[in-house]
Amino acid sequence: MTRVWDVPVHDSTRVRDVRVAAEAAAEHTGLGRDRGAAATLVATELATNLLKHGGGGRMLVETVHDDLGLPGTGRGPALQLAAIDHGPGIADLAAASLDGFSTTASLGAGLGTCRRVSDHFEVHTVPGRGTVALARIHAARRDRPGHRSPDTGAPVRVGGINIPLAAAEHSGDAWACVRSGDLVTLLLADGLGHGPAAAKASGAAVGRLRELAHLPPAELLDALHPALHDTRGAAVAVARLDLVSLRLDFAGIGNIGARLCSGDTWRPLLSRPGIVGAHRPARLPQSSLPWTRDSLLVLHSDGLPSRWVPPPLARLTSWDPAVTAAVITRDSSSAARPARDDTTVAVLAPTPQDQRP
Repeated sequence: MTRVWDVPVHDSTRVRDVRVAAEAAAEHTGLGRDRGAAATLVATELATNLLKHGGGGRMLVETVHDDLGLPGTGRGPALQLAAIDHGPGIADLAAASLDGFSTTASLGAGLGTCRRVSDHFEVHTVPGRGTVALARIHAARRDRPGHRSPDTGAPVRVGGINIPLAAAEHSGDAWACVRSGDLVTLLLADGLGHGPAAAKASGAAVGRLRELAHLPPAELLDALHPALHDTRGAAVAVARLDLVSLRLDFAGIGNIGARLCSGDTWRPLLSRPGIVGAHRPARLPQSSLPWTRDSLLVLHSDGLPSRWVPPPLARLTSWDPAVTAAVITRDSSSAARPARDDTTVAVLAPTPQDQRP
């Protein structure tokens, strides 16, 4: 089941809560003593920066996996730390990122040290809109740690953000991405309702992905029905990218949202009504679209408003996909529009040429 530590940070007392969450998450991920200490340091600094620069926000701490070699993962589990705020933005990010730039009541490390001890570190800030700071820390330190470290050679990257409803221990949403030869398959599942029973359903879908990744999306969804039969069921969407033909195939059952951006045009990809594991549509069409070097795919659960507004396109494909997911989530939420379910956004994007080995 998907375990996420979601810690609101609105006063200095919550910095300790973030540190405790990072320690627990590091143990859950299997980081070991040294890398666990690095994760705790980074989490503490990011939480303090939320207060200093963002007027408060939230810290999301979770384990991430994928077969594409997320920056900072080394093809294995990594701890992902995301600090998200709606604040004024960091006025001078370059200065804030230097060693020796210390935040009030922090450990004196600052963003510069966070960048050095993380296997991947990225900050996106916009005046008046807020800041997203994202770090990944792997159990084994990589040879070239730091900002936007190259991936393992995959021409596409994947990342996501998962926010459980009401800071619950488990999220009823789950996503995963695997590569099988020249095929990259991204799956997002939303178990019915929320809590442990929903997490069991979405976890069952993710758990079967690796052995079914060779199937076209419609056939994969059909094969998932028996796997989820003993759960409450889930909405599931599957996208498969052929890296040779550069075609993206998509199929979905239930209310998973999907949008494909190519150039400056966003196109919705439609799912069929139903519940994987409970109600199978009589007919499940499969979309097939071209994938270009500026394409970007967003899958999201129904915790995100269906009419979310995409971020500016100028640098969208250059951001880490998890940063893109965090920006989409942040800009689509507000106190006046509280979430009523778990919220997950997963993004598949091309790897920029300057970030390939």
